[in-house]
Amino acid sequence: MTETAYAAAPRKTPLWQSISAALTADIAEGRYVPGDKLPTEADLSARFGVNRHTVRRALAEMADLGLTHARRGAGVFVKQVPTDYPIGRRVRFHQNLRAAGRLPTREILAQETRAADEREARALDLAPGTPVHVSEGRSLADGQPMAVFRSVFPAERFPALLDRLAETSSVTRALAACGVTDFTRASTRLTAKPATATQALHLRLREGDPILRAVGINVDPQGRPVEYGHTWFAGDRVTLTLDND
Repeated sequence: MTETAYAAAPRKTPLWQSISAALTADIAEGRYVPGDKLPTEADLSARFGVNRHTVRRALAEMADLGLTHARRGAGVFVKQVPTDYPIGRRVRFHQNLRAAGRLPTREILAQETRAADEREARALDLAPGTPVHVSEGRSLADGQPMAVFRSVFPAERFPALLDRLAETSSVTRALAACGVTDFTRASTRLTAKPATATQALHLRLREGDPILRAVGINVDPQGRPVEYGHTWFAGDRVTLTLDND
């Protein structure tokens, strides 16, 4: 009896693996960066000429590898590695992000001078109704929204502060221009909260997604309050760490 040798047929790569590899290459080459939303299943089906089930399996593989995460009703996003953000006596946004290898930017969304409410007055050691400057904005790392903030300052002590903030987008530099060359954090309170509709819009989240609220009071070297601040961090983009500096 003779044996007939058959050459082994080349093994075909499953379509879903090819799609996963192509999308992973897109991420590696910078076509999609952390925080970006991937095309919809319908768009990917059209791009690769397959059905949605095959695309779904490819996306599931990428999620298992930690490359993406899905937000119900919003889509599939390239996963971000949370940034360590120290909360200590000296909290400096730009300095903290640069130390983590990220490029920090800040956007001022609104500024006004108005009467302090009871809580603001108490935090800043002012009489209720005393004028305060209020600055609201958004903090970004590498162009991706990381937090929204509201800072309140005693207006009579720093009459030109809002102008300095508009010029520099930096609390540290603005206060230095107004004569406060150093300040430290006197207290910080952290609370988990659901994102409001407005916060979700600014942070590119869904309403109700988890965020971390930090409430702090900064004081000058003489112990006088110079800033009462609220910061709402996107919960999946930052790891708040306690720094005993």
